[in-house]
Amino acid sequence: MIRLENIQYTNKDRTILSVPSLSITQGEILGMMGPNGAGKSTLIKILSCLQAPTGGKLYYKNAELPISRIPLEQRRKWAVVLQQTLIFDTTVFQNVAAGLKIRKVPRSQIKQKVDFWLEQFGISHLAKKNAHQLSGGEAQRVNLARALILDPEVLYLDEPFTALDYPTKVKLLKDFKAIIKQTKTTTIFVSHDVTEIQFMCDRLAILMDGHIVQIGSTANVLNNPNQYASPFIHDMSLHIE
Repeated sequence: MIRLENIQYTNKDRTILSVPSLSITQGEILGMMGPNGAGKSTLIKILSCLQAPTGGKLYYKNAELPISRIPLEQRRKWAVVLQQTLIFDTTVFQNVAAGLKIRKVPRSQIKQKVDFWLEQFGISHLAKKNAHQLSGGEAQRVNLARALILDPEVLYLDEPFTALDYPTKVKLLKDFKAIIKQTKTTTIFVSHDVTEIQFMCDRLAILMDGHIVQIGSTANVLNNPNQYASPFIHDMSLHIE
């Protein structure tokens, strides 16, 4: 589905990111972890073409993308959800419908799709409520529904559950994973929370100083870290305890 070759990102002669190769298969959920400044957010921005690398190539379905200027039709195949919920000052229904209106989807189809996704995320009862009056968990459900209503081929998540309390996070993660598996949406998921990664992800990449130092099945990376990933994994384990 997605392939990177020799991706580099430098700033004032400082290497922020250096990824010789990375492949993401269709329908998988790839997690990315690493300490602050490891390059996680930079990598997800490059993958989603929100930021152009200073070198290398990006392929989507085996076709090389012109990373300096991605066509709009290509961008519309992806959706991005960030840590901070971006909610418009209008109703929940209108928030979820926003992307469809921009794409000029017929009104009858908009209502059908919005009603479906509100139900999927358990927020149908909030349809007429002003989104600025929602709790953190409710707002993030709106954010996720607004992304998935666009039927993205790839979903990019940059720490979307960080601000949520534990009970809210657990419930939302369960609902969200079920939806992702049902829709078979290819997902790249950045998180600092190992419990989120363990629950959500098929594979895990560990980034250190702009490099992917280990990648493999989530269980294998967490249980058998190599010499480069081990200090970070060990520190995360102590944090959990």
